[in-house]
Amino acid sequence: MMSANGVPANTVLAKTELAKTELAKTVLVGVDGCKAGWIAVIRGPDAAPSAAVFASFAGLLAALPDDAFIAVDMPIGLPDVSQRGGRGPEALVRPLLGQRQSSVFSIPSRAAVYAHTDDFTTIDAWYSAHRKASDVAKATSDPPRGVSIQAFGIFSKIREIDALLIAQPDLRGRVFESHPELAFRRLNGDQAMQLPKKIKGSINPAGMEERKALLCRHGYDRGFLDRAPPRGAAADDFLDASVMMLIAGCIANGKARPFPDPPLTDRFGIAVAIWA
Repeated sequence: MMSANGVPANTVLAKTELAKTELAKTVLVGVDGCKAGWIAVIRGPDAAPSAAVFASFAGLLAALPDDAFIAVDMPIGLPDVSQRGGRGPEALVRPLLGQRQSSVFSIPSRAAVYAHTDDFTTIDAWYSAHRKASDVAKATSDPPRGVSIQAFGIFSKIREIDALLIAQPDLRGRVFESHPELAFRRLNGDQAMQLPKKIKGSINPAGMEERKALLCRHGYDRGFLDRAPPRGAAADDFLDASVMMLIAGCIANGKARPFPDPPLTDRFGIAVAIWA
């Protein structure tokens, strides 16, 4: 029997089974930033998922095997000049998310992200640094655009991953940017989620339930999802890391797609794309 592309069906089946076998041996990791650093949901071969918080991304990597696949909810790859809507991937995925599109922040130029790298000791220092980053962003964007407070709040984590990918190019083949709402959409038959996870900064139980039910349909145990998140992470961080782990699996088995396709690259050769 032949497959649709003319390859013997038994060959296609054998390759599919081989891919499944290789994926079963792979450690899959979903990661989200959290108050204490990074929350990771990790699934090893023949093991149930586990969750842990790491103070640094380097510490997380050190705890994983060298061939683990990692999907992280954090922008990766920074342009010298940003265009309307951000780096490029943001503008592509927002229209797909309906009412959830505000969860995709516009990320400015590399110069803006690195405009201020010191720790903050006062709230005034925070706002001063935000103004500085916005000024740099306006000077390196077309049309000129500042930086939202929400985007500025993750700059230190963006720099953390960026520095590692610059220093260790081998990581670029196994650390991938994704986005929770795009991931949930992918798992939901390419339909955006109807309810928000948060309303005015507070957890929305109905939105969390909508996502937990979807994750259970894709193999998660409800008891795992209902447990309290590790100390230092919030309930929505835990859920986002959980869906990132499923996307890591999609990337590992070649079923994920990047936005844009093919990915852009920054001046260091780091891919600029959101995967789902």
